[in-house]
Amino acid sequence: MHETSIICKLDKLGRLTFPTKMRNNLGIYYGDGLEFLVNGEQLVLQKHAPGCIFCNSVTDGIEYKGKEICTSCLNDIKAIHG
Repeated sequence: MHETSIICKLDKLGRLTFPTKMRNNLGIYYGDGLEFLVNGEQLVLQKHAPGCIFCNSVTDGIEYKGKEICTSCLNDIKAIHG
């Protein structure tokens, strides 16, 4: 992946415009969730991929009461609580 740099200014309400070309290249579309992560002095923006609430795995997930849990953690819980 090559680096792209675009300067965007915040408006009065603290919003910025995410350039269409960048959104399309990253597969980010209307309604997608975005995560803001702080890494030292850097702000990282990434497409939200819901994962297991215990291990953050994004594979084999099921939703229970609005939370995502992977089958591995579910099996661990079942083994503990028999």
